[in-house]
Amino acid sequence: MNLKPVLILLGLALATIFALVCVLLTRERSPRTCQSLPPEQEDPEDGQSLVFADLTAEEMSQVVRYLRGHLGVPLVEAWRAEPSENCIAWLDVQVPAKAEVLRFLDSGGARPPREALAVLYFGQQPEPNITELVVGPLPGPAYHRDVTVRRYGGKLPYHRRPTLAVEYKQIGRFLKSQVFPSAPAFMQQVMEYDGANLATVAAAPRGFQSGDRVTWFVLFQNVSGFFLHPVGLEVLVDHSSLDISQWAVSRVFYNGQYYRDMVQLESAYVQGRVSVEKVRRAPRDGDFSSMKPRAPAAAPFPLQFEPQGPRYRVRNNRVLFQGWSFAFGMSVSRGLRLFDIRHKGERVAYEISVQEALSVYGSNCPAGMSTRYMDGSFGLGRYTSPLVPGVDCPYLATFVDTVSLSDSLRPKKRKASLCIFEQNLGSPLRRHYSNLQSLYYGGLVNSALVLRSIATVGNYDYVWDFIFYQNGALEGKVQATGYPSSSFLHGDGLRYGNRLWEHTLGTIHTHFVNYKVDLDVGGVKNSLMAQDMEFEMAQAPWSPEQQIERPRLTRKVLDTEDQAAFLLHSKMPRYIYFAANSKNKWGHQRGYRIQITSSAGDHIPEASSMERAISWARYQLAVTRRKEEEPTSTSIYNQNDPWTPTVAFADFINNETITNQDLVAWITAGFLHIPHSEDIPNTVTVGNSVGFLLRPYNYYDLDPSIYSQDGVFFTSEQDFTACEINPLACLPKTASCLPNFPPFTFDGFPNMSRI
Repeated sequence: MNLKPVLILLGLALATIFALVCVLLTRERSPRTCQSLPPEQEDPEDGQSLVFADLTAEEMSQVVRYLRGHLGVPLVEAWRAEPSENCIAWLDVQVPAKAEVLRFLDSGGARPPREALAVLYFGQQPEPNITELVVGPLPGPAYHRDVTVRRYGGKLPYHRRPTLAVEYKQIGRFLKSQVFPSAPAFMQQVMEYDGANLATVAAAPRGFQSGDRVTWFVLFQNVSGFFLHPVGLEVLVDHSSLDISQWAVSRVFYNGQYYRDMVQLESAYVQGRVSVEKVRRAPRDGDFSSMKPRAPAAAPFPLQFEPQGPRYRVRNNRVLFQGWSFAFGMSVSRGLRLFDIRHKGERVAYEISVQEALSVYGSNCPAGMSTRYMDGSFGLGRYTSPLVPGVDCPYLATFVDTVSLSDSLRPKKRKASLCIFEQNLGSPLRRHYSNLQSLYYGGLVNSALVLRSIATVGNYDYVWDFIFYQNGALEGKVQATGYPSSSFLHGDGLRYGNRLWEHTLGTIHTHFVNYKVDLDVGGVKNSLMAQDMEFEMAQAPWSPEQQIERPRLTRKVLDTEDQAAFLLHSKMPRYIYFAANSKNKWGHQRGYRIQITSSAGDHIPEASSMERAISWARYQLAVTRRKEEEPTSTSIYNQNDPWTPTVAFADFINNETITNQDLVAWITAGFLHIPHSEDIPNTVTVGNSVGFLLRPYNYYDLDPSIYSQDGVFFTSEQDFTACEINPLACLPKTASCLPNFPPFTFDGFPNMSRI
């Protein structure tokens, strides 16, 4: 028998077996792709949260078509409208009255009609005005009603209108075509003006009394990070006339000196009577203000991933996570907001929303010293920016597009302008290691859900977060970043900030943010309770000749709005909570505590003629009876007429009883920012964060997070390397998978796409 073929076949068979074994072993060692599992929490709701949903693009288009066909007046595209024309400034959803919504959500009542709020500028009328119209029902509008007088007690004067983008463009053309050419030598020799190398920033409010529309415009080098490149020139433009040809320069400022107009500045310059401070021309990338990294990329930073997919669920405008559920939305003016917030199926808050962001500046330059920005007027939702995966939010976060209509007759989509993600905060929510008596370890990872948006309003970026913890606590937080505003450094400028570069003064300013928190703890009717501590002297029972200073609990019911209004520098009880009419197992009123994180100083002296417009900032906390006619703490119309405010929050507080009532907490948090050299190229979020916590206080019989599936517990007598004892021991198996990182995308440079 010839053995050679047999041996060859045997060798081939052995080689094949060896190859198969190698493949199988390799497969065993190769990490698998992570597989998503459905979230544990089921969603029994059938679209009810859509009662709070933002307008869709189609609804916006329907409203525009209705208004253009039923108002009987021409409506011009807002992006090209002159002040003397009519236009739609913006649209938003008209959220129904709370009583209607609760009948629908809780009692099987009819779904409230869906409506839109339209803000229109009527410049082409004998008495120009701002009008607010409610349009409905959607999606096929058939009616509109004027709600302006009912809401504000009268017509809204036209001069209060927030400034549209087109008005800034018109002022820019006015400066370029009429103002700058009147000082040719100065502009060419000092500013090196070529028609494109200067950028402007507007101050606000605009004047000193109601009816004024006079704005200081600061000139900067038009480079990356131009906010840090002032050139020393500021121009005061009177644009109060509805006839653009009547606009004029009221005053000019250069390097510490004031001039009647550019003609006078030019004359003084030609005669050698101007103190010139020539600014070195910056490169296009801004040089020191460039955010381009100064170091090459190295090893990637740590990333989080979900081995079995997201543990939260997003359905339309509704989110579910670990016992939490809520609806979310984006107001054009006020930004991020939540509705119908529930924990363990029970509503704890009806609405939590951002109301306003205020900055008050100081400087020895005219624009800086007169600036009090009320960013809601510009639009905290309107200027929500697209989010970058991996920096603005975790790479694998869920990104949500939003749609808005402002400065246009067509809706615009902002890609990835909200993000939702679960974040392991890298620390225990609670833990204990016992080495006395019994030996054990128990703990729970602090993993929370975050809803985030970032609004870029001019130079500042506000990172808005709502954070949901497994123990039933909810946090509202804002972090400030972006570029600091600056003035041209001259004279006694260092009284108002720090020098950041050769000619750059980082100007001192405050940040204040205001939130509306409509808590419904155990029902709509609540009372406000205050608790704190004081020391009492007592004899030691076992040694009567000795004294003991012991802390004791103090309790007080805050009966009226006046008692519940805590000024910024007043002493506030450290435990303030909304109390329900029900009790927990231990006989305590169920409650949710308000805890504020803030280092706010003075907002503005109350003697100021414009203080009432921002009077919400007087208070670190104010609790009032909820009223439909008091939906917000401020108004978008306050910025351009703070001297006769459309809404003055101080009027909300009128000593009404607040015991067993539907209550709202108005929370103010803030901090002082003195820009310093480490704010170059721009400000970091670290240390620039304020907000509040809502924490269950005797609301439950014990910490609800004890029921979390993330808990870890093992004793010295157990095999803590076994998966069935310790879930952490399973991680080498359950987390040994490759996450699916999609390709990086970003749609932010067009910023928004028309639909």
